[in-house]
Amino acid sequence: MGWQDRQYDQGNGGGHIGGDGGGGLGSRMGGKSVVTWLLIINVVVFLIDQILTSGARVPRWMSPYFMGRFTVDEAVFGFQVWRVFTYQFLHADFMHILFNMIGLYFFGPLMEQWWGSRRFLAFYLLCGLGGLLPYTLFTFVAPGIVQPNLQPEFARYIGLVGASGAIYGVLIGCAVCFPKQEIRLIFPPIPMKMRTMAFVFLGLSLLSVFAGTPNAGGDLAHLGGALLGFVLIRTSRVLNFADRLNPQAIQDGVNKGRYERKVKREETGRA
Repeated sequence: MGWQDRQYDQGNGGGHIGGDGGGGLGSRMGGKSVVTWLLIINVVVFLIDQILTSGARVPRWMSPYFMGRFTVDEAVFGFQVWRVFTYQFLHADFMHILFNMIGLYFFGPLMEQWWGSRRFLAFYLLCGLGGLLPYTLFTFVAPGIVQPNLQPEFARYIGLVGASGAIYGVLIGCAVCFPKQEIRLIFPPIPMKMRTMAFVFLGLSLLSVFAGTPNAGGDLAHLGGALLGFVLIRTSRVLNFADRLNPQAIQDGVNKGRYERKVKREETGRA
């Protein structure tokens, strides 16, 4: 899919552009946008995983895929909480990462300009977390939907990887903020409004869940990311915390704390 002329500010029907989309956090990341860094990290992690596992250079269980994937058994029952983030940067195969990165490449810059770099990063990661909510819930209440081809008791061991939840959140964000923006799909090569495309993709995911396809669990994550993306767009103040995630401000706070402790120790010594 491709933007017509890549003009992000045409036909958006209103809205605003975030304050630090071109600077702030981005200026501390080598001048690259958050979208660029997300693309780089996802591709590098995928290549490392493929290199390590091809030819059995390391045991499969030691690969980034198995050490970072999300399963209810490991992340919830095993308290391996890092998996709620690491799973977002892992992909099952080339086509999986290809389509996710295409979506991030085309839609991510629009949302990063809308939010600003800090808020966009928070929005992206939170949408990825949102994808886990229905996946985890259905693992407990309807495990046959998560993995139709296995016995229900095995659903908690099924691994989930991919940036799709975050990408669907970004897609829905674009549909809400720029509903009339016209895009042209790669296949089929037809133009459609952003809002229409979002409905199409959501409809396909819903159909997959109800039809019990092999990837129904992944489509639950798509829907969860989309839902949280919609909520965050409508309650944007939730992301105010991201504005305070300034690396320099954090370092200033650490330095201030050290200075105050030093003064306190000196005063105690004089007493």
